[in-house]
Amino acid sequence: MTLAFIGDIVGRPGRKIVKEKLETFKQHHGVDFVIANGENASHGFGLTVKNATELLNNGVDLITGGNHSWDKKKDILALFETKPVLRPDNYPKGVPGSGVKIVEIKGKKLAIINLMGIYMMPQVLNPFTHALELIENLQKEDISHIFIDFHAEVTSEKRVLMQLLKGKVSAICGTHTHVGTDDLEITDGTFYVTDVGLTGCRDNVIGMDSKIPIQKALTGLGGHFEIPNNCKSIFQAIVIKLDEEGKAVDGYKAKIYDDKEPIEIKAIIN
Repeated sequence: MTLAFIGDIVGRPGRKIVKEKLETFKQHHGVDFVIANGENASHGFGLTVKNATELLNNGVDLITGGNHSWDKKKDILALFETKPVLRPDNYPKGVPGSGVKIVEIKGKKLAIINLMGIYMMPQVLNPFTHALELIENLQKEDISHIFIDFHAEVTSEKRVLMQLLKGKVSAICGTHTHVGTDDLEITDGTFYVTDVGLTGCRDNVIGMDSKIPIQKALTGLGGHFEIPNNCKSIFQAIVIKLDEEGKAVDGYKAKIYDDKEPIEIKAIIN
C-alpha cells in the first residue's frame, strides 16, 4: 500500500498546484490513496464546499483539518455530512464531524486519524491519551494500517507523539507550521516527519503576502492576510510505502519548486 500526504494547502495557489501536479505525481509514484490537509485551502482560512470538491476532483481522496476547520462553519458542517473531510478528533465530545475515517485499500483497512496539539490551539482533549484510546480500539478491530495527521504548533508535541506511538501506527505526519522540517525517519515501522510544509506560495510568509506579517512584526498591529495572485510556488508531499502488516518500509518527501525537477528526500530507517 502506497500513501501520499500533502501538507497544508494554502489558498488558490495551493489548489492550482494540486490540479497541475497531483495526477502525474500519483502515477509516477504508484500512489494508492492521497490524504491532504485542507484547512487553509479557501483563501488561507477554512474550507468551502466548492474548494473541497475541487481538491477531491483533482486527485485528493480525503481531506484533514485543524484549528481553521471552523472558519467557514456553514460549509464545513455540510462537508462533514457529504464528503470525506475530517476535523481533529480530539475536539470535545458533541462537536460535529469526526477525526477518524476507515477506508479499504487493496483488501486492507486503513485508518486515517486527524489530531490537534494543545499549545496555542483551541480547546481540545489531550491528544496523547486520546490517541492511545483510538489506537487500542483500532487494534481490537484488527486494523494495523494507521495514518495520523497531527496538527500542532510545537515540535516537541509532535516528537512526543512519535515516541509514544512508534511501532503502533504506520505513520505520523505533522502539519500546521507550513514550514517543512524534512526530518524524515522510520523507527520500529513508523514513518515520521515533524512538519510536511505548505503547498502554495513560497516567496512570502507561510503562504501569505508579506505586508501584514511585516507590519505586525514592526508595530504589533495586525490586519487581513492576503494570498498573492502571483508567486513562486512549491508542491510538497510525503510518500509512504506500507507492508501487509501496516509497517512503513520506505518513505520520502517530494518537493517541486515551480516547474523545476522534483527533489526527493529519503527517510532514515532506524
